[in-house]
Amino acid sequence: MTEPIRWGILATGSIADSFARDLQLLPDAELVAVGSRSESSARAFADRFGIPRAHGNWAGLAADQGVDIVYVATPHHAHYEAARLCLEAGRAVLCEKPFTLNGADARALIDLAAERGTFLMEAMWMYCIPAVRRMLELVAGGAIGEVRTVQADFGLPGPFEPSHRLRDPALGGGALLDLGVYPVSFAQLLLGAPDRVEAWSALTPEGVDANTGLLLGYASGAVATLSCGIVSGTPVRAVVSGDLGRIELPAPFFCAEELHLYRGSEDGAAPEVLPVPRTGLGYAHEAQEAMRCLRAGLTESPLVPWRSTLEVMATLDAARARTGVRYPGE
Repeated sequence: MTEPIRWGILATGSIADSFARDLQLLPDAELVAVGSRSESSARAFADRFGIPRAHGNWAGLAADQGVDIVYVATPHHAHYEAARLCLEAGRAVLCEKPFTLNGADARALIDLAAERGTFLMEAMWMYCIPAVRRMLELVAGGAIGEVRTVQADFGLPGPFEPSHRLRDPALGGGALLDLGVYPVSFAQLLLGAPDRVEAWSALTPEGVDANTGLLLGYASGAVATLSCGIVSGTPVRAVVSGDLGRIELPAPFFCAEELHLYRGSEDGAAPEVLPVPRTGLGYAHEAQEAMRCLRAGLTESPLVPWRSTLEVMATLDAARARTGVRYPGE
């Protein structure tokens, strides 16, 4: 019997809740500790999931020797601080996306993990979702020919009050980091780092992006057209098109459970619908990948390598530079 991997969760919000629920579906995972800046919040979360240890501060969780890996589920403005604390204490880390506020912080965390020989992975669950893995297999097998265009969007209808975290620069607010990380990560999963990044944003009075469009250009001639926003609900679909067909991922594309494969160029042709179910809410797959890597003694995941995390952060940095979004301290 494989010894279970012992998990700690840092933070107690909705994503932490979803992750904890999916961990319960994995027989080789054991949720043993939770940490929060609030003792009462940590205890309530622990009681809800039957977790034996509740820490009223992040440092307590990071120092917990009975934890093999910590899932960092804070809002993204705190990812750097939380992940660094855990890495310095010798804990492996699965850190929510966007990985950090900017590329410099991402590089600092990755350099620290490399120096310590400690596992670190961005929790880009989309890269581990079975439908997305199947899409990559189809593309690699030539099902749609050479990829020419990628389209993806993620927009929420709002409205969001000025006090909401999505409009607060101090919390890394705006659509790009919170939502746009999905379309950008999807495009770069297929096409790699772009040779050129163009972006335009409508900004809120607070100075964060409310509606953003991106165009990624490649020397091969491929392009990616992407959008994100907090002002209107969008289809939240993704399409990858090649010279022999296309694959569509229905909403929400980042955790889809089926693929629509169109072969050839016939107008009106019905797609081949390929069911690809996921486990639970979908977070189980990134947890499984992290545990596989820990058991194999890896410091980074081949499904979510450090290189791809840095390349996505570079694109997000470039987009913000073009649209004028800056966060305090940058």
